[in-house]
Amino acid sequence: MSFIPEIGHFSLWLALGVALVLGVLPLAGATLGRRDWMALARPGTFVLFGLVVLAFVCLLASLVRHDFSVLYVASNSNTALPLQYRIAGVWGGHEGSLLLWVQMLTVWMVAVAVYSRHLPEAVMARILSVMGWISVGFLLFMLLTSNPFERLFPAPMDGRDLNPLLQDPGMVIHPPMLYMGYVGFSVAFAFAIAALTGGDLDATWARWARPWTTVAWIFLTLGIALGSAWAYYELGWGGWWFWDPVENASLMPWLIGTALMHSLAVTEKRNSFKSWTVLLAILAFSFSLLGTFLVRSGVLSSVHAFATDPRRGLFILAFLTVVIGASFSLYAWRAPTVGLGKRFSVWSKESALLGNNVLLLVAACSVLLGTLYPLLLDALGMGKISVGPPYFDSVFMPLMAPTIFLMGVGPLARWKEADMPTLARRLRWAAAISVMASLLTGWLAGEVRIVSSLGLLMAYWIVASVATDVWERVRCDQPTWAKVSHKFNQIPRALVGMMVAHLGVAAFCFGVAMVKTYEVERDVKMNVGDTTTVRGYTFAFNGIKTLQGPNYVAVQGQIEVKDAGQSRWMFPEKRTYRVQQNSMTEAAIDVGLSRDLYVSLGEQVEDGAWIVRVYVKPFIDWIWGGCLLMALGGVLAVTDRRYRRKQDVAV
Repeated sequence: MSFIPEIGHFSLWLALGVALVLGVLPLAGATLGRRDWMALARPGTFVLFGLVVLAFVCLLASLVRHDFSVLYVASNSNTALPLQYRIAGVWGGHEGSLLLWVQMLTVWMVAVAVYSRHLPEAVMARILSVMGWISVGFLLFMLLTSNPFERLFPAPMDGRDLNPLLQDPGMVIHPPMLYMGYVGFSVAFAFAIAALTGGDLDATWARWARPWTTVAWIFLTLGIALGSAWAYYELGWGGWWFWDPVENASLMPWLIGTALMHSLAVTEKRNSFKSWTVLLAILAFSFSLLGTFLVRSGVLSSVHAFATDPRRGLFILAFLTVVIGASFSLYAWRAPTVGLGKRFSVWSKESALLGNNVLLLVAACSVLLGTLYPLLLDALGMGKISVGPPYFDSVFMPLMAPTIFLMGVGPLARWKEADMPTLARRLRWAAAISVMASLLTGWLAGEVRIVSSLGLLMAYWIVASVATDVWERVRCDQPTWAKVSHKFNQIPRALVGMMVAHLGVAAFCFGVAMVKTYEVERDVKMNVGDTTTVRGYTFAFNGIKTLQGPNYVAVQGQIEVKDAGQSRWMFPEKRTYRVQQNSMTEAAIDVGLSRDLYVSLGEQVEDGAWIVRVYVKPFIDWIWGGCLLMALGGVLAVTDRRYRRKQDVAV
C-alpha cells in the first residue's frame, strides 16, 4: 500500500500550523514593532506554498496511479478514464476543488511576497497575515469536514468515474481560471484590512492594489467565459447563460470587482472614494466566499454545484460570518477616520464613475436577491418557487442601460468638474451615429425590435464614444500618418486597455442583442433521408453510426448541411458512459464570424426516427470574443509602465 495519501494529509496539517504562525506572529510584530516577527511573513508564505503543493501533488499522484483506497479517487476516477481527466479529477469533486482553492490562495500569497519587496515591512506583514488567516479557515474546513485523502477499506477494484459533465477539455482549465479570480480578490481584501489596521488609506495604496485587483478580474472574466462556452456546447440546450444560481455566484463578485477597479482608479488619481473603495474590496471577497458557500453547502440544485452534507455548509456559513462580521466591524471602527477625500462636482468624471459603481453594486444585489429569495422561502416553509430568466431580464437588464451610458460619458468627462454643454457637444455625433447604426442593423437583420435595438444602441454607443475619445487624442493640425501615430503611441497603455475592455463590452452587447432576438430554433423528428431548412441552410439526416470511446459508447448523427451550393458535415453525438450509465449530449457546432450552426441529437423515437434540435445563432461568438477583449484590456492596463516601476507605499 502506498503512503502517498498519508504524506499529503500530513502536509496539510503542517500547512495549518504554518498558516497559524503566519496569521499571528507577523501581525503581532507589525503592531508591536517586532521586526524579527515581521520577517517571518515571507519565508512563512513560501513554506505554506510548498506544503500545499506537496499535498496537491500527492492527490494528483493518487488519481494518476488509480489508488482506489482513497475515497476521493474511488469517487471521481476510473481505470478507463483518460489521463487528462484524471488530472482534472483533482478539482472534479468537492474535496479536491477545495484543495485547488487553497493552492490558488498560496499562489497569490507567493506572488504578493515576491512582487512587493518594495513595500514597508509592516505593510507586508499585515497583508500576508490576513491571507494567512484566510488559509487557516479553508485548511480547517478541508481537514475537519472535507479530507481529500480519506481512506476507503476495503479498496474497490475500480472507481465510480468522474462526472461525465466534467469530462470535457473546457473543464480542465475552467475551474483553475475561475478560482484564480475568486481567490484573487483576497489580495485586495488583505490590502484593505491591512490599510484599515494601519490607519492610513491614500492614493499610493490604491496605485499598488489596483493591478492585483485587475489581474484577479481578468482571471474571473476568463473563467466565467469558459464556463459559459462549456454550457453552450456541452449541455445540448444551445444556451450560453441561464441565470443558474451557481452562474450567479460567479457573476456577483465579477460585478463588485468591476466596480472596485474603477473605484481604485478614482482613489489613485484623485484621492477620493477612499472609504467606498475599502468597502468594495471587502464586498468583492465576501461575495466570493458567498459563492463558495452556495456551491458547497448543498442548498442549491445545479449542474455546477457539489452535493455536500449540511455539516460542511454550516462550517462555511460560520467562516463566512466571521470573515464578513470582523471585516465590517473593523470598517465601521476605522472608516470614519479615513475621510471622504477630495470634493467633486455632480457633473464630473468622479460622479460618472460613482454612478457606475452604484449601479454595478445594485445589479449584484438584484442577482443576490433572485438567487437567495427562493432558498429563503423554502427555509421558512413558505413554499418553493423558481426565479429564472424573466426576473433577471426585467430587473438586471434595465440597470445595465444607464451603466453603459455612463461608460460612454465617463472617459470623456473631466475630473472634478465637467462642463455639460461642452460634453454634450463632444458626444452629439456619437449619439446620432449610435441611434442610426442600431436601427440600420435591425433593418438589415430583417426586423427592428425595441429590445434588440436597445442592446445594439448600447453596443454602438460604447464604440462611438471610444472612437470620439481616440479622435480627440490623436487629431492635430495638418494631420499626417506619422503625427497621428506619434500621438496615438503617447496614449498610456492603461488608457488603451480601458478602451479595449470597453470595446469588449460593446462586442458582448452586440452578440447578446443579435442572438437573443434573431436566433432560430427548430426541433424536428428526422428519419434517414429527411431534411429541414432553417434560415437558408438545409440540414439532411443521413443516419447514425456507433462509436466506442475510452469509457463511453456514442451514437453519432451524420448531418449534411447545404447552403449556396456549399456542403459541410456535422456530427452530433449522444454518449452513454459505461460506469455511471449517464447519457450526455455532445452538440456539433459549425462556428462562423456572423453565425453558428448548432445541431444536437435528442432521443430516438418510434420507427427509428430521432429528435434533432437545429439552431442558427447569429453573432453568438461575439459574446465570448467580447469577454476575451475585456480580458485583453485588463492585461494591457496591468502592464502599464506605472505598475512596472516600484512604488513607495505607506499604509
